[in-house]
Amino acid sequence: MLELRRTVRFSVNPGRSAPIRGDNGYAGVPPMRGLGRHYELTVACGGDADPATGYFINIKDIDRAVRTGAIPVLTAACAERPDAEPGTLLPELLRGVQAHLASPVRSLRWHLSPYYSVEMASTDPHRVLVRQRFEFAAAHRLHCPTMTQEENRAYFGRCNNPAGHGHNYVVEPCVSVPTAPQGSSFSLADLERAVSATVLDRFDHKHLNIDTVEFRTDGGLNPSVENIARVCFELLRPVVAGAPGGAELRCVTVWETEKTSCTYPG
Repeated sequence: MLELRRTVRFSVNPGRSAPIRGDNGYAGVPPMRGLGRHYELTVACGGDADPATGYFINIKDIDRAVRTGAIPVLTAACAERPDAEPGTLLPELLRGVQAHLASPVRSLRWHLSPYYSVEMASTDPHRVLVRQRFEFAAAHRLHCPTMTQEENRAYFGRCNNPAGHGHNYVVEPCVSVPTAPQGSSFSLADLERAVSATVLDRFDHKHLNIDTVEFRTDGGLNPSVENIARVCFELLRPVVAGAPGGAELRCVTVWETEKTSCTYPG
């Protein structure tokens, strides 16, 4: 059993014009025209590869399924329901794509921007996973008090610099939100307020070892990306759970750099 994912880029253009094609397929089909909206849909399908061709499913079939079963739904919604919560459209989008594919669709993830997405699994059509990325700048020093100075320098290298060093951290909570029967009252704006109050205000432009209780040099955690991800999750979880609407925090991913990240729980 394998899982194949295909991302389809496209634009929803003003005026609900007839479908058009452009010369730059990388940028999406239909291409951007005027003040359009650029979206991406990632379709995940599960099954076994054909022993002769090596294919499980032809990705062109996925492209056609999205353009036939999903893009018309989004085009109509942008024109008729521009204030709709994106997650409420996912059941219809998932059904639309599945109706044009012989292989089972496991999940559908709609990227509304490079930093904001909503996702639904076919096995759980009553909940939506909402992800949004945030950024904060902070300094830290990696140092373990149970190790000698020499051991710390050997183990952590330049990250053990006594004055510390800085990162532009990226934080992405993943929140599970119910969609049925009336939908959740927990919105993206609620998530932004929660993250701002519990994470950004606490850590942004701070020296984690000096300015924060969670990572202070005397008695706090060593501010590794692993510990930062866990602390962000533990701070944010009760705030999300306490909000109306039945939302649940599934996990938090923190990027220390573009090449290094940690998700908790993993």
